[in-house]
Amino acid sequence: MSKAKLVIGILMLAIGVGVGYQLSSNNIEQGNVGEQGREILFYRNSMNPEVTSPVPAKDNMGMDYVPVYADGEQSDVAGMVKIDPVVVQNIGVRTAFAKKMALGRTVRAVGLVSFNEERMVRIHPKVEGWVENVRVDKTGELVKKDDILLTIYSPKLVSTQQEYLLALSNLAALEKSPFEQIRTGAQELVKSSRERLGFLDVPEHQIKALERTKKIKKGLHIHTSTAGTVINIGARQGQFVTPKTELYMLVDLNQVWVYADVYEYELPWVKLEDEVEMTLASAPGRRFTGIVSYIYPYAEPKTRTTKVRMVFDNAELLLRPDMFADVSIKASVRKDSIVVPAGAVVRSGGGAQIFVVREPDKFEPRKVKVGIESDGQVSILSGIQEGDEVVTSAQFLVDSESKLREATSKMLSNIKQKNQKGKSPIVAGDMND
Repeated sequence: MSKAKLVIGILMLAIGVGVGYQLSSNNIEQGNVGEQGREILFYRNSMNPEVTSPVPAKDNMGMDYVPVYADGEQSDVAGMVKIDPVVVQNIGVRTAFAKKMALGRTVRAVGLVSFNEERMVRIHPKVEGWVENVRVDKTGELVKKDDILLTIYSPKLVSTQQEYLLALSNLAALEKSPFEQIRTGAQELVKSSRERLGFLDVPEHQIKALERTKKIKKGLHIHTSTAGTVINIGARQGQFVTPKTELYMLVDLNQVWVYADVYEYELPWVKLEDEVEMTLASAPGRRFTGIVSYIYPYAEPKTRTTKVRMVFDNAELLLRPDMFADVSIKASVRKDSIVVPAGAVVRSGGGAQIFVVREPDKFEPRKVKVGIESDGQVSILSGIQEGDEVVTSAQFLVDSESKLREATSKMLSNIKQKNQKGKSPIVAGDMND
């Protein structure tokens, strides 16, 4: 009886081992076939892609290894990624076409409105004397060319007028002299006396009145040499003045200068004659257009900026000196640039790249060289061509998937090389050894 039981036990053990072996073999074989019959190459640790296993396994945290399918890794371009259309829709992938257009960099700065130094006039008397009558006595007044500003009494002017009248009387007495040298001398004396009055800024109308009336004028009129706005008055009625005294300062405000400080990294883009747009808080909705007229050859020691001077027409006198303004310099305009939205560029330590749509739901990473950027657009110097469709949103998710696919592809290549050399790939548990 005992022998029969022993035989039965041995038979059952043998049957159990055979069935277990058969089931184990089936599981291993089925481990290479995934969902919908897709071929599984191996299984990868989800936390460390370098750790793989030829059969299903779990990591130290109890997480299942991720299957790597053969059809998901075949690509002629490293990093090429194909995403399910539903996933593309869910993550909000948007695209745009690269186009050729003119693009310029916009340099923004704070501007300060100032006087045009070329249109400033300082008026000084040519003689000593006393101010008798002030006709323009308020700063801010607008004056026209040849307007009378004030009247000066000067003993020197009185004596010069007397000399001119004597020269005229002498010419009248000697103009019929039979001696040519005497006639010429009298004419030269009149000419030099008249020129002396002109050198002392005696206006032409007063000289003609002196010739006509033969009466000496006590006061000398000081006229404006140009139209403009009075910004300073240096003398008042009764004041003694000399050639050192600044009587008036005038400036023509029909054109103004605007100064702006440009940072060092933006300075290479700014050139003379660049177009400038300016806005002011005092003129909402208005845009003023000017040009860059001068770039100063030195930098400010405290701010490390360089001053740029711009010219603006100001016929309406809305641009008042010492106003602050927002300035936009349209610098470095380049024609026929390949342009894409700035959001399409993915920047990383390895450079910049753009994802190009090769086929529906299939994206290829391209290394690109980025040029200037302006108003949300960026020029691409190399890497893509006009008409290429590029990803403009959710590209960071696409980039993550692309890098994962590229890493897996490299790992597969290393595994094949090791297998060819008779070495086995890294399997679960190798990292712990």
